Amino acid sequence: MICYSPRCLPAVSSIILKQLNLNVMKRIKNSILVLSIVLFSSITAMAQTTAVKDTSSNSTKMKTYLIERDIPNAGKLTPEQLKAISQKSCSVLQHMGPQIQWIQSYVTGDKIFCVYKAENEDLIREHAKEGGFPANVITEVSTTISPATANQ
Repeated sequence: MICYSPRCLPAVSSIILKQLNLNVMKRIKNSILVLSIVLFSSITAMAQTTAVKDTSSNSTKMKTYLIERDIPNAGKLTPEQLKAISQKSCSVLQHMGPQIQWIQSYVTGDKIFCVYKAENEDLIREHAKEGGFPANVITEVSTTISPATANQ
């Protein structure tokens, strides 16, 4: 039964406003995450073409990759747990050599989004396997744009 009495109006209005606020906050949170990833990628755009010398003295261009890791409750990991994951990743990277580099990661509710530079996608997969963490989606960044792109 719907109440049309003036006494019910404030309660109904309050419920509607709360629901609208929750939807707006979810959209803002998602927009901030995407914007953060895009902005960070634009900052690293100049480093995207860094050349790394191989043993045959030819140079290989490093590519930038965005890695999506499905990790349930990643956003609830403690600082100690995040430190341990970071240390494991760095240890594996040290053994793999300079052809793969970890730039930064973004921790969200159930995922961690990582930005890496590597000579190829196989190195990303090897790092994940050796480290014991998932690499559910690996996407090569083809180019980056930022507000500065509008002025070029």
